[in-house]
Amino acid sequence: MTESLTDEQLLRYSRQILLPALDIAGQEKLARAGVLVIGCGGLGAPASLYLAGAGVGRLTLVDDDVLETSNLHRQVAYREADVGASKAQALAAQLRALNRDVTVDALVTRAQPGWLDDHVAAADVVLDCSDNFATRNAVNAACVAAGRPLVSGAAIRFEGQLAVFDLRRPDSACYQCLYGDGSDPDLLCSDAGVVGPVVGMIGAAQALEAIKLLAALAVTPQLHLFDGLAFQWRSLSFRRDPACPCCSGGEIE
Repeated sequence: MTESLTDEQLLRYSRQILLPALDIAGQEKLARAGVLVIGCGGLGAPASLYLAGAGVGRLTLVDDDVLETSNLHRQVAYREADVGASKAQALAAQLRALNRDVTVDALVTRAQPGWLDDHVAAADVVLDCSDNFATRNAVNAACVAAGRPLVSGAAIRFEGQLAVFDLRRPDSACYQCLYGDGSDPDLLCSDAGVVGPVVGMIGAAQALEAIKLLAALAVTPQLHLFDGLAFQWRSLSFRRDPACPCCSGGEIE
């Protein structure tokens, strides 16, 4: 997409452009931006749909998994006919059908240390929509190294979590500051269960925070916790760990 919006694009994004915090300048920033989405499941699918709808210029989708029937109750970007297909490729097809302005790359691979370095450095914002600590820590380390903002989401049972780590800032905490090395066993949806709308809410919130980052709007460094049963949000402040082995070069005692 070119820097100047066409008449058709001005009409398409008019409801966003009406917002003083975005305006045409913000929409043009979205059009020039690239977002890397790690994971195309319950979080990555709704986040990607909203980012494509908002007119983010390039979306890179990363997932080596295929769609299973048990995914359909919460991963609503997909259809029954997609069962057995690559999630990244099926989601990319949906995004291209939604918005031809957006360039979509589908990478059917697992996000690994080393591989992540180049892809994270090429993005303006990274969304971690994965479901395990190993991937989350690897994505975080790559974002720290490249100085890229990271929007992290998680959901299980009736509960969700969201945090933004603006690693462009030298005083920003990173994911490992907040969660440590992730030595506890991963809690998976296949074991603990999850209700679909909670996952969708967190994914949509990840898209919102990404849009704010891309449009240079203020994003508060807080951990947001959602309790779906009580329908309540709590927000907790956090700060950089001076002994964090990832972003501070320190050693945890």
